Amino acid sequence: MNHSEKELSILEKIHKSKNSIKQRDLAKIAGLSLGMTNAILKRLVEKGLITIKKVNNRNIVYAVSPQGIEEVSARSYKFFKRTIKNVVIYKEAIDGIIKETKAKGFTKIYLIGKSDMDFILEHMCSKNHMHYSNGEVSPMNEPGLFVIYSESINKDSTKIKEENSYYLKDIIT
Repeated sequence: MNHSEKELSILEKIHKSKNSIKQRDLAKIAGLSLGMTNAILKRLVEKGLITIKKVNNRNIVYAVSPQGIEEVSARSYKFFKRTIKNVVIYKEAIDGIIKETKAKGFTKIYLIGKSDMDFILEHMCSKNHMHYSNGEVSPMNEPGLFVIYSESINKDSTKIKEENSYYLKDIIT
């Protein structure tokens, strides 16, 4: 996580907390050290993205400024755009794999393992008139079956022939 992502994480945590949140809790929620959280909070104050109000000797209240809310929105929008762009790239790659698979005479796609791209795979199978199913274990030697391994499956642990399978990890890398 780079500085910008750490700042955004802290900003979002403060913005989402309805009550005051302690620095130690912020650090824990954001997965950062207390020192790093402190440094980020100081930077956010200097940038005018948050305000700090001392309630008493032991309690401090953090609030996201209007400029901070704009920053969270802008960064979230950039993240959203990047995510959509990646979905389009994966969709096109998966579409190509399915078309190539169909051209080789396969009629069924079976996804093994959990995947963040399963909805794309299922949609592209439907679009290309291919049967789609998924699960944790591969059906053995079913005619017309092409196996796709999710990005969570270790390539070395599989026993299916390479010409009858594909690894989603190969799209990601």
